Order: sequence, then structure tokens, then C-alpha cells
Amino acid sequence: MREALISAQGVQVRFGGLVAVDGVDLDVSAGEFVGVIGPNGAGKTTFFHTLSGVLVPNAGRIVVGGDDLTGRAPHQFARHGVARTFQTPRVFRDMSAEENVRFGLEFAGRARRHSGFDSARGILAFLGLEGLAAQSAGGLTPARQRLLEIGMALGARPRVLLLDEVAAGLTHAE
Repeated sequence: MREALISAQGVQVRFGGLVAVDGVDLDVSAGEFVGVIGPNGAGKTTFFHTLSGVLVPNAGRIVVGGDDLTGRAPHQFARHGVARTFQTPRVFRDMSAEENVRFGLEFAGRARRHSGFDSARGILAFLGLEGLAAQSAGGLTPARQRLLEIGMALGARPRVLLLDEVAAGLTHAE
């Protein structure tokens, strides 16, 4: 059996008397696609916050690549190869699409490795956004902003990519 890239072990998150995440276990190995499903308010985003270091669980552990990162800052999760998107796209609205992706490559990225995602233009092309490279991110449609946010996350060269509500707010065609 392969070692998990990311592992949640007995993760619990409480907000006062409200238990938002209750004893969740999850192991994700290289090459796996895993979906976390549940109704609104079930704690999916809260769980993603723990998997990326945004929130510290009240109980349990988060292990990334064999290292216990429980309680560590989000940038330390990023250094270990965890990247994520959010329910509402978070892009630098005043920067061009290309500059947004370049941010992921140059500032948020892990050590360079040879891949198809070594340039902002390459990532934009992969996402079908190459013709919008010079356009301001704030001028893109919400669907394209969502794709751009995915591009920023890919620029960080993640080993684990967490996509939170990736289809939220999109039409069926999008």
C-alpha cells in the first residue's frame, strides 16, 4: 500500500458548542481523485481549511507527505505541496491573468521541477485561457476567474490540489 500524500486522522473542529467536523479520517495517495460530498453546512469547507492549514483542528492530526503539520501555518502546507481553491474565486483583480498565474509559479510555488506547468502561458493554455493572458483578472467572468484560480494553484506545483466547491455558481455548460 502506498503512503498517503495527505492524511487526516480523527480530525475534529468545534466552534464553541458547535461541532463542525467530527472525527474525520481520510487518506489520499498519489494519483487518486477523492470527492468530499455532503449537504450545505456539513463541514466540507471547514475540513478543507484544516487540510490546508487555514484552521487548526481541535482534535486529530493532519499529515502531509509523512510530516505531521497539525497546527502549522498555511504556507508550511504549501511548502509540502498542498494547494487549494476557495468557494468564491480569489484572484488578484488588478493584475492580468498571466500575472496571477505567474504569482503561483514565482512566489507560492515549490521548487521547480520539469513539468508541463513550468510557465504561466503553459498553464493558461491548459485551461483554455491563453487568449486572455493580458486581461485584468477582475474583468474575467466568474467561471474564468475560477479557472484562473485553479491556474494559480497549479502554478504552486502541488502534490495535492484541494478544489473547494469547484462548480459553485457556474452554469451547467460552464
